[in-house]
Amino acid sequence: YPHHNYWRVLSDSYVTDDAGTGVVHQAPAFGEDDYRVCLANGVISKGENIPCPVDASGLFTEPVTPVIGIHVKKADDILIALVKENGRLVQKDNLLHSYPFCWRSDTPLIYKTVPSWFVKVEEIRDQIVDNNKQTYWVPAHVGEVRFHNWLKDARDWAVSRNRFWGTPLPIWANEDMSEVVCIGSIAQLEELSGIKVDDLHRETVDKVEIPSKNTPGTMLKRIDEVFDCWFESGSMPYAQKHYPFENKESFEKGFPADFIAEGLDQTRGWFY
Repeated sequence: YPHHNYWRVLSDSYVTDDAGTGVVHQAPAFGEDDYRVCLANGVISKGENIPCPVDASGLFTEPVTPVIGIHVKKADDILIALVKENGRLVQKDNLLHSYPFCWRSDTPLIYKTVPSWFVKVEEIRDQIVDNNKQTYWVPAHVGEVRFHNWLKDARDWAVSRNRFWGTPLPIWANEDMSEVVCIGSIAQLEELSGIKVDDLHRETVDKVEIPSKNTPGTMLKRIDEVFDCWFESGSMPYAQKHYPFENKESFEKGFPADFIAEGLDQTRGWFY
């Protein structure tokens, strides 16, 4: 991964000298702190590809050629041997520590970035904070402290999930994502594809293709992801009235609600 910002020594408070060497290798695709530190120091940039030589099955890929196709947990001995051959091995040891496992398969989990679709919350963060100040909360500290502190540091919202069950993201694109179409209604999908659908589950809409306008003769296909269920929950005020396709006048007269009652644990999801 040739890059002018790689191979640097950085400092951050999450690394301590009470265990290990006090020096930690940063892998921004495999750790939240790693990602945060590298982003803050310009090693990586938001929206750019992050070095991630591991596929969805946990197997090494290019450019880690000595262990391509080997699971990351089974490649340790090979990689340690290579480090030793190059005269860079300081110490080899086994340390007992807690580690997350899948409760279904009892196999070790890997913390790994995956491509996602985001809502640009950070661009409207100040507006969201101001709107919260206009809301009367009971008890007050929920809005003034708990919710306020969360909103002022809000990050872009990842609204996609890599699952089968869920509401399909209404996005059609070509393979290299150079042509992307976001569909706003069943009518628009019919207009662009020539196919009318009544069932919006993915086993139906995934079969619908849209002719490319940029490259005639090729087709756009729906992306694989589905919506985060919290995005759907937040759509409740609009969806329950089928807005804006129906009940437009009555919805706009009654939105936003004058009174909302909700449990404390639900504030971040529902009110967001």
